[in-house]
Amino acid sequence: MNIEQALAELSNDQLQFLALPVFLGAIAIEFYWDKYKELGLYKTKDFWTSIGMLLITGVVEFLPKVLAFIAFYFLHEISPLRDVIGRQWWAWVFLFFMDDLSYYWFHRMNHEVRLFWAGHVSHHSSQFMNFGTALRQGAGERVHKYFFWLWIPLLGFDPLMMFVMISINLIFQFWVHTDLVDKLPRPIEFIFNTPSHHRVHHASNHRYLDRNHAGVLILWDRLFGTFAPEVDHEPVVYGLTSNISSHNPFYVATHEYGAIWQDVKRASSWSDKIKYIFNAPGWSHDGPDLRAKYLRKQVV
Repeated sequence: MNIEQALAELSNDQLQFLALPVFLGAIAIEFYWDKYKELGLYKTKDFWTSIGMLLITGVVEFLPKVLAFIAFYFLHEISPLRDVIGRQWWAWVFLFFMDDLSYYWFHRMNHEVRLFWAGHVSHHSSQFMNFGTALRQGAGERVHKYFFWLWIPLLGFDPLMMFVMISINLIFQFWVHTDLVDKLPRPIEFIFNTPSHHRVHHASNHRYLDRNHAGVLILWDRLFGTFAPEVDHEPVVYGLTSNISSHNPFYVATHEYGAIWQDVKRASSWSDKIKYIFNAPGWSHDGPDLRAKYLRKQVV
């Protein structure tokens, strides 16, 4: 397969596009159930901000996605396993675990590196948890996202196969963005990312900050020490530790980049300037350290 054929295959990556009508149908059902029960799960301006973010992300992602596909193609071509790994059922199983592990570290680094957080923070900016919030994707994170998957084509997995699995993972994640599903049976809660686990991830409570980065399997969080359960005595409060008031999608998508720039400018030393970019959000050279790992320690 040459590069022209490989790029032609990219047009076959249609899963997320095909899933969109299902997502919109689920949003409509959840929205009308919310109104019927007067649960307060949706706010009109907030929902349309999420839709605006989805459209911005779709535009921003196009070029990085094409470049990633090309990179995956060339890495696959030099893989010693390219003629061993095909699209066998067992290859799909291995790819599922490798893709989900890549997503975990991509997602975790989005919370632990401020430059990456600037591209992801918009997804957490909603103070509501609903299926509409699932569409509030981070535009900036699409620029660096695919670097976390570069190791997989070297193991012989072809680019389209990888993109299909990435889409399957994201489709699964749509369904964990809801307040309507309580905790599921314990075996499911132990193995998989669930609405309960993901509510924790979207919380601004200090107890829950930067926990539960899972895509499909919550096992990664348990393995790498980033798991936190949703506890009855502390209901989740959604949003950021310092919420923004704007519903302008462009501001929501870019505001943290501006905040980083302001911090870099006021730092006097080059080491501090660099720390404002690459340390975790909340670090300051002249104020209290508000990084999540320190805020969690304050919880009794």
